[in-house]
Amino acid sequence: MATIYEVSKLAGVSLATVSRVMNNNANVSDATRKKVTAAMSELGYRPNSIAQSLASNCSNSVGLLVSELQGPFYGPMMSGIENIFRNQGKHVIIAAGHSDEEREQQGIEFLISRNCDGLILHVEAVSDDYLIKLSKGRVPFVLINRFIPELSDRCIILNNIKGGYLAAKHVLEQGHKNIAYISGPLWKKDAQDRLAGHKQALAEFNLSFDEQLLYQGDFMETSGFEGLKTIYQQGGSFSAVICANDEMATGAIASARELGLALPEQLSVMGYDNVFFTRHIYPPLSTINYPINEMGKMAANWVLNHVYQKQTEPLQTMFEPSLVARQSIKHCPQ
Repeated sequence: MATIYEVSKLAGVSLATVSRVMNNNANVSDATRKKVTAAMSELGYRPNSIAQSLASNCSNSVGLLVSELQGPFYGPMMSGIENIFRNQGKHVIIAAGHSDEEREQQGIEFLISRNCDGLILHVEAVSDDYLIKLSKGRVPFVLINRFIPELSDRCIILNNIKGGYLAAKHVLEQGHKNIAYISGPLWKKDAQDRLAGHKQALAEFNLSFDEQLLYQGDFMETSGFEGLKTIYQQGGSFSAVICANDEMATGAIASARELGLALPEQLSVMGYDNVFFTRHIYPPLSTINYPINEMGKMAANWVLNHVYQKQTEPLQTMFEPSLVARQSIKHCPQ
């Protein structure tokens, strides 16, 4: 395997000059840079990226921690983030925290140990105190879907209260009064906020929230299936079900069909997230658009701006949801 010394000798330059070329130092003439890169190509020399990062204090890599690697929600976010960094000559290292405090901390420590220049964190279980302490460390980070007042300038969030409100308001405007609700895990802030928005819309229509029509799911398809079946078998009377994400909504649709309910004639279904498959299922699912791809890109721009001092588009921390009305909600006659 060729060494940096052989590159230096073939190119006729010093070791320091070869190092400057490898680290894209501006204080190298074009002619010298071409001689060095030609020598590297001829010898098949590949720079040691770890050694480079130690020498330059920059690894050109960014750590990304997400809750899950599976499912249709995180893919667009990860893809958008990776695409932005690849276009800037950076690489992304991905870890998963699985909404577990210990695993999230392990994932963060792993990414820091990989000498990442910055971190993008989608974390739910680690405490605010942990993240506040982490912010005083050497590795800058930005949070997605998490708001901490002390770190407000690095929190990129969605207005989930508004999202829950828009979902319920649309169903209510179609004449539905008895509405079942399948929530996410209510220890999670986004699940709490979506339910709070739901209750706000009910109050505007002078309706009270019926706890018997609530099922606490886990954002997975199976809990949507079990949730609808449980509420139905308990004798709850409802003409619509609102699910706190699209995966649970697809589970609810499958459960409704197994129970012999015609959709949307006998049961209207509402989702949340607007993942790619919602427009292809039958009936096409009404949902709330969660611009997670744009939020991921904004987090990437935050890192480019704060870590690599690159000018980007103006940074935005609060994103707004919007209604996507399709055919899964049918007007309910009074």
